[in-house]
Amino acid sequence: MGRYCIRVTTGAWVYSGSYNRVRLWLVGAHREAELELQLRPTRGQEEKFYLDTPQDLGPLQFVKLHKEHVLVDDAWFCDQITVQGPGACAEEVAFPCYRWVQGKGVLSLPEGTARLAGDNALDVFQKHREKELKERQQIYRWATWKEGLPKTIAADCKEELPPNMRFHEEKRRDFEWSLKAGALETILKRVYTLLSCWNRLEDFDQIFWGQKSALAEKVHQRWQDDELFGYQFLNGANPMLLRRSTSLPSRLVLPSGTEELRAQLEKELQNGSLFEVDFILLDGIPANVIQGEKQYLAAPLVMLKLDSNGKLLPMVIQIQPPSPSTPTPTLFLPSDPPLAWLLAKSWVRNSDFQLQELQFHLLNTHLVAEVIAVATMRCLPGLHPIFKLLIPHVRYTMEINTRSRTQLISNGGIFDKAVNTGGGGHVQLLGRALAQLTYGSLCPPDDLAARGLLGIPSALYAQDALRIWEIIARYVEGIVHLFYQRDDIVRGDPELQAWCREITEVGLCQAQDRGFPISIQSQAQLCHFLTMCVFTCTAQHTAINKGQLDWYAWVPNAPCTMRMPPPTTKEDVTMATLMRSLPDIQKSCLQMTITWHLGRHQPDMVPLGHHKEKYFSSPKAKAVLSQFHADLENLENEITVRNEQLELPYEYLKPSLIENSITI
Repeated sequence: MGRYCIRVTTGAWVYSGSYNRVRLWLVGAHREAELELQLRPTRGQEEKFYLDTPQDLGPLQFVKLHKEHVLVDDAWFCDQITVQGPGACAEEVAFPCYRWVQGKGVLSLPEGTARLAGDNALDVFQKHREKELKERQQIYRWATWKEGLPKTIAADCKEELPPNMRFHEEKRRDFEWSLKAGALETILKRVYTLLSCWNRLEDFDQIFWGQKSALAEKVHQRWQDDELFGYQFLNGANPMLLRRSTSLPSRLVLPSGTEELRAQLEKELQNGSLFEVDFILLDGIPANVIQGEKQYLAAPLVMLKLDSNGKLLPMVIQIQPPSPSTPTPTLFLPSDPPLAWLLAKSWVRNSDFQLQELQFHLLNTHLVAEVIAVATMRCLPGLHPIFKLLIPHVRYTMEINTRSRTQLISNGGIFDKAVNTGGGGHVQLLGRALAQLTYGSLCPPDDLAARGLLGIPSALYAQDALRIWEIIARYVEGIVHLFYQRDDIVRGDPELQAWCREITEVGLCQAQDRGFPISIQSQAQLCHFLTMCVFTCTAQHTAINKGQLDWYAWVPNAPCTMRMPPPTTKEDVTMATLMRSLPDIQKSCLQMTITWHLGRHQPDMVPLGHHKEKYFSSPKAKAVLSQFHADLENLENEITVRNEQLELPYEYLKPSLIENSITI
């Protein structure tokens, strides 16, 4: 006779409990036994039960659950079930769940030890893996949102998503409340602003209240300074475009009369202190028409120098590339009339807004993360160690992306209403950006080296990104080496290889031509690929997303649209020209609302590595996670000490502020 102690833990989320009764069986290698008492799960509670059996069940393999309902299917969110077998020395065995239990079927939870397919000495686990993947592939299906863009989850609206990918109730309420609060603030600002149009830059102060950050206030005060303009390419909302020049760009036309400028550029080039930011990806993208008013786009080129104090300062701006009609575009210089120079910088900031939001935020983090998430659910069973490694980092990603496709970049969405790439140009731009998306561009050691940004003391994003990458890499290596002791084990894992192929060939649309692997041949290659996945879903998204509230709340610093064509002369630029170019009152209010909604701190934010779910049960895996926490804490302290010495602290990659997945 044996006595089993069973602990059932229900999630703490709203509606996690259930009024339905739950039946439970223990399945051992020799036999199974049913708990006579039926459960009625209570939110946030751990309930303990005992099961007496006349015979030993043998090593426990599964816990089976069946939720019974008569009139209403009241879903239950089960965290995990643990069972301690007979005898004082018996170990407690964990059966992770972390999902909604609903419907009429029987849910089988396998014993939670991570296993590769080849590790299954018992055929019963292999059959479970195959059945689980077959079911998941019916639930998680690929879809094409727009031709030429990464594949997405097959869901036209949030209600069509699999329940386990949906926001929990607290997240849903907060998300929808913040949208309503932002909309109300927009209305109040529009009413409060007794103007029909902007007349001077100070007019923007009339909407610069409410939800804003301390750094946004500094931007408001200093946005016209060349130093702050250059700083943003290093450490602002979009530090992904700056690169060190190896030659003068071919599109930079230096006509006669600019010999002094050429000499200055050549000098900086020889010193290795010449940098460029090229927005050529925007060339030819059709501009939006908003309520009958044509908007305008440009494709600027900016040349900057890094001075001895680490300040990045603009030297020249060419707003448009040369064309048959304009073979010698106007060059704008810091010595030009102040309003002409400010308007040229505003065009650059508008172009940076487009690429930050679409290329580096939406595509390179959100859509890539969704591909990783869908492939993980389709190809890796719950027992697979890589599933256990990745699943905390895809929380909420499918729903936030689905909401984006129905509210932000949809027909009639925010981009169509307020942004000059809206109305279809944003889709073309995403297609161009995908064609340029390389594997190396998602890996900071490769990307920063290719852009010549290593070893620059004032490049704080670069420094912190490398440190976070190294810490994530050590964590990934620690987990991988527990399960893949040799390269041939990596090559021989069919589930892993299918997952890799699905990401590259299906989700990213045949991305092997851009360096993404279609197979994984070694431990080192697997670790690198997984580090990219985790970094993209956590640190990189935070670095790109968090800055919106700071750098975009003061609209003139990052205008969402431009309402006049780019200037072709300098002398004719007046304050009226500048104000007619910047977003009008309605679009400015909408920009402030959306940047607050996207950039604000999320109340249920989970910091990197601090998910509560216990997917790994072995002491060795837990030790790896503990070391990960220690490494992150050390970096947190280092960044805190460094930032105390800085006028503009760089905080986006402080580990405590990095979210564990893309949730906004």
